[in-house]
Amino acid sequence: MNTESHALASDAAAATPDPQDVLVRRSHTVSTAAGLLAYTSESGTVVLRADDLKDGVWQGRKPVAEVAVTAYTLDDADPRERPVTFAFNGGPGSSSLWLHLGLLGPRRVEMGDVGELLPPPYGLVDNAETLLAVTDLVFIDPVSTGLSRVVAGGKPKEFHGFTADIGSVGEVIRAWTTRENRWLSPKFVAGESYGTTRAAALAQHLQDKLGMYLNGLMMISSVLDFGTANFEHGNDRAYALYLPFYAATAHFHGKHGDRPLREVLDEAEEYASRDYPWVLSRGNRLTEAERAEAVSRVAALTGLSEDYVDRADLRIEHWRFCGELLRDEGMTVGRIDARFTGLAGSRIAEEMDADPSMDAIIGPYAAAFQHYLGSELGVTSEQVYRTISEDVGREWSFHEFENSAVYVIDRLERAMRQNPHLAVHFAYGYYDGATPYYCAMDDVARFAPALLPRLEHHFYESGHMTYVHQPTRVQQSADLANFVRRHSGRGAS
Repeated sequence: MNTESHALASDAAAATPDPQDVLVRRSHTVSTAAGLLAYTSESGTVVLRADDLKDGVWQGRKPVAEVAVTAYTLDDADPRERPVTFAFNGGPGSSSLWLHLGLLGPRRVEMGDVGELLPPPYGLVDNAETLLAVTDLVFIDPVSTGLSRVVAGGKPKEFHGFTADIGSVGEVIRAWTTRENRWLSPKFVAGESYGTTRAAALAQHLQDKLGMYLNGLMMISSVLDFGTANFEHGNDRAYALYLPFYAATAHFHGKHGDRPLREVLDEAEEYASRDYPWVLSRGNRLTEAERAEAVSRVAALTGLSEDYVDRADLRIEHWRFCGELLRDEGMTVGRIDARFTGLAGSRIAEEMDADPSMDAIIGPYAAAFQHYLGSELGVTSEQVYRTISEDVGREWSFHEFENSAVYVIDRLERAMRQNPHLAVHFAYGYYDGATPYYCAMDDVARFAPALLPRLEHHFYESGHMTYVHQPTRVQQSADLANFVRRHSGRGAS
């Protein structure tokens, strides 16, 4: 660039104004079991700023991203008594619309369920069980998801990593809490999937770095140790921990006759916790009789043929399981929610080519939320709404865990030791093949015994997005509301 053009570029940059918060406030009501709730929504983008220090010289706080948030606050409530919950999904690379329209928010998507899915264009209805009845809600779309973007000239990849993500989401929470004067409100964080990984580390970050102590975490479909779901590099642990999910899925699809689900799960859990790990650890040291017995047992529990289990060397990978269970019917079962089935792309493929549960879920949620954003929340944008950004997931950095599995149990334990009032609510779906319930229970088994009284566990006959199953959604909403009430401080028990 010559001197003149460089000067013109500098002048243009100097003339470009800093981005500003763009938020739309609207008044609403929703009918719930607690009565008619009058509330205010504030939705749009807030400017994320970072300290700018160059050569030891303070340059101020520069804008680095515009983050999409939607907050719901109950009208005429005392902020000292009124809890607030910050919520997000996972991915990495997912926006927060799933928890927003599926479980927590005052409006919810209407899509039907397994065997009775509604056709496009789907629907949007009041959520009579909304968690807004007991807590204000703030939904956050991490950078590069939803409508969140870096500022012009910024590098998105700088936000696409474990530590950077915790810092940016933590800053959004700090800024909102400060702006709304909510430092003395009871505070909760709700995360789903990778959002639980984020929530665990975020609890420590908020407390250590900002002095913001939380009342509770809501961990929906949790994963705190990625080693539980890693089928690579000779890690036999995942094969054993996935067995109860396989057994639950086989039961749902009729492979266990009229046996009760709980009976099947008890058998699978017992085998997965003791005999199965021993079998896998023995390798070619198994006798023929021991191997034959193991093949028979695993086949019976998973609903797969003994021939397949034997050829798989007793190690059933989950994408392959989803493609194999109903292969003779030309169908695959869902990974996110194994209750769903879809036509196989190929009946001879080693594994399924697409997840039929995601195929069923993503359309209704994407359509409902984008309609809701403009027509009811008043947010208009030329940006593409990124429901799930695969690019973010592909380039996500876990360099902090180089040569080891991502592991945040120690961070959550630290937060709980630091804050003796921090409680954790775990929600599990039996048909979740993305973060299986027994893997998550193995995570919990790593906690110090002294912390266990502050952990609670809820199990549902549903998948990864537990709330897609309507009976689960209603029960789970009640369970979460009860958790918030019990842990909101000032006399809460």
